[in-house]
Amino acid sequence: MHPNIRIFSALGVITAAALAGCASTDRSADLNSKADQVFKASFLPGPGQDLSRLEQDETQKACSQYRGNPPEAVAKAIEAREAKNIVYPADGKLMGDWKAGAKVFNSGFAMRIGSFMPSDPKAVRGGNCYACHQGEAKEVAYGDLGPSLLHYGKLRGQSEAIVKYTYEKIYNAKAFNACSAMPRLGHKGVLSPKQIADLTAYLLSPESPINR
Repeated sequence: MHPNIRIFSALGVITAAALAGCASTDRSADLNSKADQVFKASFLPGPGQDLSRLEQDETQKACSQYRGNPPEAVAKAIEAREAKNIVYPADGKLMGDWKAGAKVFNSGFAMRIGSFMPSDPKAVRGGNCYACHQGEAKEVAYGDLGPSLLHYGKLRGQSEAIVKYTYEKIYNAKAFNACSAMPRLGHKGVLSPKQIADLTAYLLSPESPINR
């Protein structure tokens, strides 16, 4: 085969491959666009019922970029930024009512995206904590994405430092672990400072079933 023919043949293969890649990219873009349309059509309009919560903030973008394992400098920057977002109860009490905290812990109605009938979107939100953590010993239907919290206070005590750490960890776990899988329950408005104080009491109070 003449050298020029080989060159033109090679160029033809490269061009065909490039065109195939473009076509593949176009198909992917088209599929992504159609998928977005389906997603948008499946959500009801209104607060907490649209796609705005799927838009990543600075921290989420960094964690996605580094697949949950950012460099030390990036991790420290995230934790410092997230720590500034922690808000405390107006009365300054970080331990509330453990009985109310038990309800928050075991309530499956958290901050959902979309409509789950017959759930009332205006219902008081819970933490859905049992989906990732073991709570009371009697509970058998709990998730294990997070560590067991059984005997949490019994093992750690109720010092001022432990109370503060527990409240802050629930409010914004990313202040302690940059790309923690735990949702930022307070920072993202899933739970109020009072509810988080109640959860803190549920985990730490000696009277709580968690610690029996």
